[in-house]
Amino acid sequence: MTIDLTALGWDTARAAATRRGQRPGRVARADRGVCTVLCAEGPVRASLGGSVLADAARDATRLPCAGDWVLLGTWPDGPVTVEKVLPRRTVLVRRTAGRDASGQVLAANLDAVAVVEPVHPEPNVARVERLLSLVHASGARPLVVLSKADLAADPAAVARQLARVAPEVPVLPVSAEQGGGLDPLRAEVAPGRTLGLLGISGAGKSSLVNALAGVEVMPTQAIRRVDGKGRHTTTWRSLVPIPGGGAVLDTPGVRAVGLLDGADGLDRTFADVTELASACRFADCRHAVEPGCAVREALESGELTARRWESWRKLQRELAFESRRREVRLAAEGRGPGWRRGRRRTARP
Repeated sequence: MTIDLTALGWDTARAAATRRGQRPGRVARADRGVCTVLCAEGPVRASLGGSVLADAARDATRLPCAGDWVLLGTWPDGPVTVEKVLPRRTVLVRRTAGRDASGQVLAANLDAVAVVEPVHPEPNVARVERLLSLVHASGARPLVVLSKADLAADPAAVARQLARVAPEVPVLPVSAEQGGGLDPLRAEVAPGRTLGLLGISGAGKSSLVNALAGVEVMPTQAIRRVDGKGRHTTTWRSLVPIPGGGAVLDTPGVRAVGLLDGADGLDRTFADVTELASACRFADCRHAVEPGCAVREALESGELTARRWESWRKLQRELAFESRRREVRLAAEGRGPGWRRGRRRTARP
């Protein structure tokens, strides 16, 4: 089995980073220190080399993940190792659930990311806003896919409503089961391009992968017609090459997505709120009692809904909190062994 790497996004700029004796490949899946890498001669299983492990020890987000381009080395006795992770052009990062205020890379080198939200029983608008902030921060082109559109009486009307909270982002009603609305998504999986799918369990991401691939490559589960919920089917991140070129990267269903460092992503997701805030009379307006507050005027007129305003405020507070936590963690890591509980140890006379 041979693989056309250019169809997966390999280009001259990436080729310039290749060293003699190392072969390039793209990570399809990463499992606890072992990667499945798509190389020109076919899929290869590779463990992590020493330099990669050393980088990851300093920063866990530098571990290889699905979508990464890597360079492989082959040892005389046969083992294959990942020797280098090439620079990422885009990276989808969420906050980890622990207390260390660190990040978890969900996927890398995505050209576009579709936030997949089921249309039935109704889209969760706040969740879409949160996920769009994550996508905007990644550097990839954002899309919103309203999945299972066949379950809605008027999916186009639902798409128009959701478009109001997704400024300048295409909102696409899609039915993987019936094949409707897939053409705009197929355009995102052209040769050399990669489309990422992000959403909750049961949103229909695996069904979309199968529909785009034309064959069943991902397991799926039936949803409950009463509430539209589905069971967790994908528990790993997997890059799937599409016949004719391009790839789709399916991510596990996300139960909770914490923002880590996405001020720009948040501003772009809430471009309408940001524009209103910039029109306030005072640059440091807190949108409370200050005169000439454009935000309060928009809330009173109905131009800005209270729900969207509160959603923006909640995410702003979350980003500020995580920023403070990260600063504390980085300061602690930089103190070295001579520090303890905020005080430097001094040698006894």
